Amino acid sequence: MSFADHAILWLHVTAAVFTIGPGTAAIMSTPRYIRKHNPVVVGYLFRTTRIYSFAALLTLIFGLILTGMTHKFSQWWISASLTLFVVAFVLLMIILRDQRRALTALDAAEGAAVADAVDDSAHGDVTGAAGGGKPAAATVADHRAAVERGRIASLGGLTALIWLVILIFMVWH
Repeated sequence: MSFADHAILWLHVTAAVFTIGPGTAAIMSTPRYIRKHNPVVVGYLFRTTRIYSFAALLTLIFGLILTGMTHKFSQWWISASLTLFVVAFVLLMIILRDQRRALTALDAAEGAAVADAVDDSAHGDVTGAAGGGKPAAATVADHRAAVERGRIASLGGLTALIWLVILIFMVWH
């Protein structure tokens, strides 16, 4: 391999380490903070996932450049890795959508709880809605957030598995 090949390989590996790893960590952390009803951290993880997901395209770009420079497009493992990368990127877009929906649901649940507390204090009810229960709007929003939490966890695990398969292909050859 020439110096240029080594430089592009180094950029490809560096992009993979510094974009795919942190992005996957952000995705895998999101369900915990949805369960804890923490919209501030979920919002931060959503932004982090979005930044690292699009930065992961650098891994694809440098990989395509390296493959073109070394004339290895005919290798089966390159085709499989490219296909898996595209599938993983589509899953990342779905995860981003689900994170946004979970964040919206958490904000709605928090807003419903605040509105209910204000309404209760205006009417002199210190026990809360229906004797201390959650308002219906907050319960529905919590359910939506729980659904998105499950989807994010399952799709995040699948995406991490795809990254692992691609890594095995790259190390194996």
